Amino acid sequence: MTDAVPNTGKFRGKTVLITGASRGIGKEIALKLAKDGANIVIAAKTATPHPKLPGTIYTAAEEIEKAGGKALACVVDVRDEQAVKKAVEEAVKKFGGIDILINNASAISLTTTDDTEMKRYDLMHQINTRGTFLLTKTCLPYLKKGSNPHVLNISPPLLMEPRWFGNHVAYTMAKYGMSMCVLGQHEEFRDFGIAVNALWPLTGVWTAAMDMLSGSEGRDNSRKPEIMADAAYVILSKDSRQFTGNFAIDQDILENAGIRDFDRYSYVKNASLHPDVFIPEGKYDYVFNNKAKI
Repeated sequence: MTDAVPNTGKFRGKTVLITGASRGIGKEIALKLAKDGANIVIAAKTATPHPKLPGTIYTAAEEIEKAGGKALACVVDVRDEQAVKKAVEEAVKKFGGIDILINNASAISLTTTDDTEMKRYDLMHQINTRGTFLLTKTCLPYLKKGSNPHVLNISPPLLMEPRWFGNHVAYTMAKYGMSMCVLGQHEEFRDFGIAVNALWPLTGVWTAAMDMLSGSEGRDNSRKPEIMADAAYVILSKDSRQFTGNFAIDQDILENAGIRDFDRYSYVKNASLHPDVFIPEGKYDYVFNNKAKI
């Protein structure tokens, strides 16, 4: 089966720093860009094997180089300012600069106020919002010099609806913090020609972390992380001066790119898919009711 979004070679020689790229969506985006010959900086915490999750920054680096890219594995906790600065310096020293930053690292706890421990609240805000701001700030001097520079945050549209706050206000605040960075920084960086966009999945995306959290329940109603990788590839291919400040949904991006076969991204053919959180109500009924788009 050929890729739904074919590689074009546009990213050959470009340097892409991706947080949380040792597994899941981050790694899938890394592999997609590596097929073009991109330089991938894997900024993640997993240096030794996790007892329940596959992959480390080093195994991800091996896969990236097998796919055709060059890799730099950096042990980075995005809460640690010195570790972030060191990784960026190492990336610039090895590859000469940074063209793209993907803020993918995130922490989640879908808990009510009563059930959210403050250490979990702090973790989500430090990784999601503060980590995104810190990485963007640290990479900014190099993005200003980059070739068609992009910042892409894996974060949702800013829907200020009570239903997205009522059940997990702490997580929503932390995740929306990443999107607020898009809202502010796309305007702040406009004169530098740096695009800042958000990308979010329409449906649940099944990863090893999801499997661990749910015990495999929900896999058949989810899509593969390849859909996010293909959508990211399309966004990052766009002119950074023309496409910025967008809160993109993966399926919209791919439909606009001419993709019509979305079954390829499902684990089960003709699956009954479940929407992800933070998705506008009603707009995508044609997907979840398995009806043709009008």
